[in-house]
Amino acid sequence: MTREQKAVAIEDLKAKLAENNIVYIADISGLNADVTSGLRRACNKAGIKLEVVKNTLLEKAMEASDKNYEELPSTLKGNSAVMFAEVANAPAKVIKDFRKKAEKPVLKGAYINEEVYVGDNLLDTLVAIKSKEEVIAEIIGLLQSPAQRVISALQNQNKDEE
Repeated sequence: MTREQKAVAIEDLKAKLAENNIVYIADISGLNADVTSGLRRACNKAGIKLEVVKNTLLEKAMEASDKNYEELPSTLKGNSAVMFAEVANAPAKVIKDFRKKAEKPVLKGAYINEEVYVGDNLLDTLVAIKSKEEVIAEIIGLLQSPAQRVISALQNQNKDEE
């Protein structure tokens, strides 16, 4: 890869990092082509973009980024795949589900809406993160609950008066 190609690759990664607030980095070393292909299909199905990247290029893109990736670049050893997603817990769910059949991918770290998570031990924590839609649904449910009680009480009062 020439210096110009590296510069283009770094700029490309930097642009992807800038437009995504949910970035996971996973260790995929040792996965053969068939298993990697299966992982790509699982990611596509979940709306996740998966890219295998050179660690040095990703590290330089992170360093050049306006976002603070904290110690995330230090996890870039071995084969790395970057997952870009719209839903915070989607990559964690794919990794956890995929590991029912294989040992990898192993979570190296994640950047989710300015929060940095490092280590595979946080996979269950990341799976439990609620999506924006789930949080909104919970809030609507909580807001509707008191209103439903008031309506129910008023209806019961009307029945008592009859």
